[in-house]
Amino acid sequence: MQRRKEIFLFCILMIFFGLLALPVSAGAVEGQGVSSQTQEGGTGTLSIEEKNEALIKAAQNPIANMVSVPFQSNFNLGYGPHGKMQYVCNVQPVYPIGLPHRWTLITRNILPVVAQPWPKNTGGLGDLTSSFFFTPPPFGDLMVGVGPVLQFPTATDRTLGLEKWSVGPTGVIVYSKGHWLLGALINNLWSYAGNRNRQDVNTMTLQPFVNYNLPKGWFLFTSPIMTAEWNAKNGEKWTLPVGGGLGKLFRFGKVPVNMSVQGLYNMERPRYQADWTVRYTVQFLFPKS
Repeated sequence: MQRRKEIFLFCILMIFFGLLALPVSAGAVEGQGVSSQTQEGGTGTLSIEEKNEALIKAAQNPIANMVSVPFQSNFNLGYGPHGKMQYVCNVQPVYPIGLPHRWTLITRNILPVVAQPWPKNTGGLGDLTSSFFFTPPPFGDLMVGVGPVLQFPTATDRTLGLEKWSVGPTGVIVYSKGHWLLGALINNLWSYAGNRNRQDVNTMTLQPFVNYNLPKGWFLFTSPIMTAEWNAKNGEKWTLPVGGGLGKLFRFGKVPVNMSVQGLYNMERPRYQADWTVRYTVQFLFPKS
């Protein structure tokens, strides 16, 4: 229990000190918008409301050409044989790299920081997942990105990871029109090396997302993370959550921060996995000038 509290406190402190640091870095990003294309329209400068909506859409887009650092806290309720709580803080930095011919390479990493009561009362780092999306210029209101995804056995305890090296394809499609932004991200991982005593990895992840943006920086959304463990026995393969949430764009100094909360019920899940997940995300945004 003490270790879980320490991990939870670690993530909260990371978010807190990140917020304190924002005013210090505000001068470096002063006057920045989402991009030069979103700061000005064909007939003049965009209003603050229009800039905010463009920025929110960029925050919601997994392949937007913008640096961001989300901290995603997952409170998994009803986890394990005794129905306790598992806490997972996903640190998810996103960094775009410009390529020739207006293409962009979007790098997206996910490093879990976990505190769990079962199968062992422990906490620490999970396995690192790195995705690389090669993204061409938008096709009107449509954006796509494809590339490889890799998973590394970085877990600090064998119960927090798979002890496997894995690789596979990943892709994302995003459609944005008016107040709406929607799309889906998908990948599949297969293990190719690692601990031979552990089960081979053959896992699909599908994340559809639907966002409706409201005035004054508010938005409604749903973004469940669905998984299929293809090597698991029948009845243990799928995790299928349903739910939704609410978010808002804030500004600390001149730096925007996107905050959201979402509730998800796992209507299909493997044995001993969580019944409910409450997901709270703090996303630091660093738009291009």
